[in-house]
Amino acid sequence: MAKILVVDDAAFMRLMLKDILTKGGHEVVGEAENGLVAVERYNNLKPDLVTMDITMPEMEGIDAVKEIRKTDPSARIVMCSAMGQQMMVVQAIQAGAKDFIVKPFQPDRVLDSVKKALG
Repeated sequence: MAKILVVDDAAFMRLMLKDILTKGGHEVVGEAENGLVAVERYNNLKPDLVTMDITMPEMEGIDAVKEIRKTDPSARIVMCSAMGQQMMVVQAIQAGAKDFIVKPFQPDRVLDSVKKALG
């Protein structure tokens, strides 16, 4: 299964995603609490996929997507958004995200999104 980097500024959200992903047979190879750390970890870990929160301190998720895709245009990234962030989701897809999932997370939707992004 896939090696995944989980990015969210909320530790409990990272924990929740990690739980869903590992139960789904994936390996969470790293976590990041903001976009800056995410870009650095992506370059070091070279994961198969990233789950990326949109709203974070230091560097927003959309900016992190752009930075990651500069060094790796084939990066597979799934955005995580709260309800009411539709405009940001559109920007994220335009920036190169493959799909998005909405909080609160539905395990089946998360795993379907990962599968879709991995193609």
